[in-house]
Amino acid sequence: MAVALDFLQTIQTASAAEAWSSIFDRAWKVCSPAISDGKAEAEVARRDRAIGKIDLYLATAAWDLWNDYEASVDRTSDVLADWWANQTGGRAVLILDGLSLREVPWIISGAQQRGYMIHNARVTGAELPADTTPFAKALGFGQRSSLGNNGASGTHRLPGAHTETVDIAWQDCANLIGSEPDWVFWHHWPDHRLHAYDDPGKGLSLLTKEVVEHLTGDDFWSLVERLAHGRRLIITADHGYAASGLFPDSSKEQSDYLKGVLKSGRWNDTQTRPGSWVPPIDLLIESTHGTHLFVNGRRKWKSAGGYPTLTHGGLSVLEVAVPYVELSRGVQ
Repeated sequence: MAVALDFLQTIQTASAAEAWSSIFDRAWKVCSPAISDGKAEAEVARRDRAIGKIDLYLATAAWDLWNDYEASVDRTSDVLADWWANQTGGRAVLILDGLSLREVPWIISGAQQRGYMIHNARVTGAELPADTTPFAKALGFGQRSSLGNNGASGTHRLPGAHTETVDIAWQDCANLIGSEPDWVFWHHWPDHRLHAYDDPGKGLSLLTKEVVEHLTGDDFWSLVERLAHGRRLIITADHGYAASGLFPDSSKEQSDYLKGVLKSGRWNDTQTRPGSWVPPIDLLIESTHGTHLFVNGRRKWKSAGGYPTLTHGGLSVLEVAVPYVELSRGVQ
């Protein structure tokens, strides 16, 4: 799937906000269509490669857009807070940790097949760094664990919510949902599975098999049903992830440099000046969450224990673009 000329012209000539809107719209159009049974692994990989063409352009010709990212995109935390403040009646948010645009087809088709009304389905942007704690802090929770057992303070941006965060079976999660009108439920899947699939060249394929099993199963939708009972429900994520096992290896010189400053990660909190390569292979960006050094684009390098095949926190589209799906059943 080639990158359309009009799309590239938009990125080149438009404002940063318009360029990021075009990038997110393009990513949604590539990733969201339904996937036929039996074709999930091949199709997800094909779509990932298509988004890779956008990443390549961003990394080599339009890297300055990353400096404008935070001010240009609709960040998930802000969209959720605005929605919460303006939504009347029951409200619920289901945060699936690490959910990316790759998983959207099964959420959309599952909702349609099970009789839900989809009010809004779009892309929103993760925090920088695209990691769990920055998103929690952006919502005023401090950290993910503070949501456990309704332990969040009353000063967060989703006031009045009954909160929970767990890593247990979907049906067990459904059993936790009570009659409280407002809920924020943060589940650790699929993020906690990323590191389980570190087989070289198989990470994305293995995770996709699990995704299909979960998102087409009755157990997952039992949780959705409980959360959506009498409530308008948002399904979203804190960040996406990179299928870094599919990334090309950097040259030895660049690999040695990246390993030295980033180890096996996609970002760190050093304020060391980035390297001297042009196009740049890393970028120092100041965001709401501080100044951090990020790997720029789809790069991996040799590191102790092997570079992870699924990871997040760097500067690529599928790490920062997350699904935002609003649905209901019998609630307008």
